[in-house]
Amino acid sequence: MAPKRKKVEVEEEEARAQVEVEEEDEEEEELAFSRNYFLAKEVGSASGKRSAARKVSEINLVDDQLLRASLSELPTKHEKEIGSLLESYKGLYSNWLFELRCGFGLLMYGFGSKKALLEDFASSTLTSYTVVVINGYLASVNLKQVMTTIAEILWEHYKCKAKTSTGKKQQTQLPNGLKSVDDIVTFIVDISDDCNCSVCLLIHNIDGPALRDPDSQQHLARVSCCSCICLVASIDHVNAPLLWDKKMVYTQFKWSWHHVPTFVPYKVEGLFNPLILFSSGHVQTTKTALVVLQSLTPNAQSVFRVLAEFQLANEKEEGMHVSELYTKCREQFLVSSQVTLNAHLTEFKDHKLVKMRRHSDGQDCLHIPLPTNALEKLLQELV
Repeated sequence: MAPKRKKVEVEEEEARAQVEVEEEDEEEEELAFSRNYFLAKEVGSASGKRSAARKVSEINLVDDQLLRASLSELPTKHEKEIGSLLESYKGLYSNWLFELRCGFGLLMYGFGSKKALLEDFASSTLTSYTVVVINGYLASVNLKQVMTTIAEILWEHYKCKAKTSTGKKQQTQLPNGLKSVDDIVTFIVDISDDCNCSVCLLIHNIDGPALRDPDSQQHLARVSCCSCICLVASIDHVNAPLLWDKKMVYTQFKWSWHHVPTFVPYKVEGLFNPLILFSSGHVQTTKTALVVLQSLTPNAQSVFRVLAEFQLANEKEEGMHVSELYTKCREQFLVSSQVTLNAHLTEFKDHKLVKMRRHSDGQDCLHIPLPTNALEKLLQELV
């Protein structure tokens, strides 16, 4: 055999041997990992009740105010890069304005708070518009109040136009009979064609907790169809696109989607997001419940109070029937329909304020998971 050929064969054998050694090392590592994993399982199961008693609620958590203060003091990283990124978006302002004038709504998505970006766009570019800012990240947003504000703006322009054409002074208040949100929205749609103005609804988090229900989205969609009203909104929830069906997206909102990640911390939006912290005692739970309730509407707080007072007066009961709660709330004019009550209950259940459980008679009943003393203290602090 030639020396050169022999040398090549030797090199190939050495390479194969090296590969086999590496494969054996990988197999040993996998076996060691598996052995450690199952060993840990055995140790965990052998510890019996001690390991089963380990719960998140047993962790001694820091006070929520101290935690928020610490979070606010965290330094912002990559400020220069974030500033450059926000500056680059300013070159798109003219394109966004063009799309608004073409009848499209702007929907901004991407990681990071878009609050400062949208407000800068409105203040620098939408100078010919009357801008109405809606902070959708607040759980206490009142859609009826928002729609009333829009109606008042359009009504002022309508009065000016009517006075110019007829020379007569028009009434200063909105027409009577606009009691429900649906009535106000219908009024806005009817009067919009006769108003010589441009209104822009700037909605931070149109997927927020107070706006994500079907009724609120439908009201906003109807208003967005008005010729004198345009929409600029942001979303951050991963399931936000599920809020709208195809008809609503293409024929009402007419969204033009824009990916504008800012990587800006959600400091403002997160400030109103209650920290649901569980501790071994009920002090932290009461504090958390108070924070949540104070962020809700007065009607929602009153509904919770009705349920709490019933629970305190009937400690031996398993809970309060939903139908009974609806009857009491209806008598006190806190809710107008079962749908309204369900919206409040969904908010309570999402924040762990109320739990649903099956009554002995087979019906669903509501229960506040707090002891009597903690519940009494909560009602005293809830003004």
